[in-house]
Amino acid sequence: MCSYQTRIEKAKKAIEDAEYILLGGGAGLSAAAGLTYSGKRFTNHFGPFIEKYGFTDLYSSSFYPFETQEERWAYWAKHISLNRYEVGKTKLYMNLFNLVKDKKNFVISTNVESQFEKGGFPSDKVFEIQGDYSYLQCETGCHDKLYDNELLVKEMIDKTVECQIPSNLVPKCPVCGGEMDVNLRKNQFFVQDEKWYESDMLYKRFVEKAETKKIVFMELGVGFNTPGIIRYPFEKMTYYSEDATLIRLNKDHPEGLVENKNKTISFTEDMEEVVSVLIE
Repeated sequence: MCSYQTRIEKAKKAIEDAEYILLGGGAGLSAAAGLTYSGKRFTNHFGPFIEKYGFTDLYSSSFYPFETQEERWAYWAKHISLNRYEVGKTKLYMNLFNLVKDKKNFVISTNVESQFEKGGFPSDKVFEIQGDYSYLQCETGCHDKLYDNELLVKEMIDKTVECQIPSNLVPKCPVCGGEMDVNLRKNQFFVQDEKWYESDMLYKRFVEKAETKKIVFMELGVGFNTPGIIRYPFEKMTYYSEDATLIRLNKDHPEGLVENKNKTISFTEDMEEVVSVLIE
């Protein structure tokens, strides 16, 4: 790997010369921005749940088999609120917007906390393919409408007692009467509403327009939980695009296709520092 300064200069030049920039955001990006799922951020906000259920982090606790809906929604209300409503704009996401705002750009992200939009990216240039903390859906996907949850989440938190919400606040599907769920892709019942399909179409159109142009793929904190969404497609498009550069910011998995070696600029350094230097 070249020196840090050499990689910075190469990345700056690639961004400067690019006509199109496609950003791919993964969990490592939000963690770098401060939205961590463990450590003090977790223990400072989930003390009662840690004591009652033995939770160790926000990721594993999201799979906990709660015995009642009242317990389940007390947890999820706090989880959603902390990651979607209690956190404002973050410096890293705002810097990313400032880095690419003068180029034709688009975002595809597996993150679900809407930080790209908070950071300045227009909603029609962001595809949150895995869902959005802001919405509830029918648990069995009986229909394709999503429901804004901000006011309900706030009320749930205000009325939580001993890690439970009142029964009258447990959300029910207005169509089938069954349970509701957070709009996150975790099983075959994930709801893709009209906006989801519109974002999917806009993403595909962007890629089609950019594939023969000078393009930069910026892969940001993408691991191997869902590599088929961002990591592998970015590698493939870089390989087949004559004027493509892949800029990968990933402290744990900087490696990529050997065939793309001369087209890839990888950074394992602190992501916030790298992006800050790139906009100087």
